[in-house]
This record gives sequence, C-alpha cells and structure tokens, in this order.
Amino acid sequence: MSSFENVTVLTKANVYFDGKVTSRTVVFADGTKKTLGILLPGEYEFGTDTKEIMEIQAGELKVLLPGATEWTIISGQGEFTVPANTKFKLEVSKVSDYICSYISE
Repeated sequence: MSSFENVTVLTKANVYFDGKVTSRTVVFADGTKKTLGILLPGEYEFGTDTKEIMEIQAGELKVLLPGATEWTIISGQGEFTVPANTKFKLEVSKVSDYICSYISE
C-alpha cells in the first residue's frame, strides 16, 4: 500500500537502539495501529506483545523468527509474521523501510 487515508499520525517518534531504528505510529479510524519506520544497518532483537506483520518496503535484511533455526533473507520487498509474546532477530545489511501492523487476536 502506498498511502493511508483518514488516519491520525502520532508526532512523537518511537526511537530504539540509539536511533538506529525509528518509527511513527499511525492510528486508523477503527483504532487499529501501524508503525512506519526505518531500520539502519545493524543487529537487533525485538519482543512482541501482539501478533505483528512486518512488511518490508525496501532494503536488505535477514530475520530469525521464533523457533526457526534458519534465517529468512529479504531483499527489496517482503513480509513476515511474528506471533505475540515472542522475540525475533534482525540483521539489517542495507537501510530498510518497513510497515508494522499490530494484530489483536
């Protein structure tokens, strides 16, 4: 998706890992949330509270999902889903642009 309509954008940035990962929160009319962000090259581990769908819009990275023994490579665009209450790892080799959707189940 290239744009969202009828949303509220929270102006305060979400900043992680000394500014190497940043995002802004977008709130939809139905109350659902997404974040739009940038990942700079580096290695990161994130935890989830809810199920998350990560849509990579551009960049290069590897993701190690919970329970996986092999890394998934994304070059350009791609998507992966992370279950709630788990951790996942990222190795970002090129600046990556992402959309993260938070799914309540």
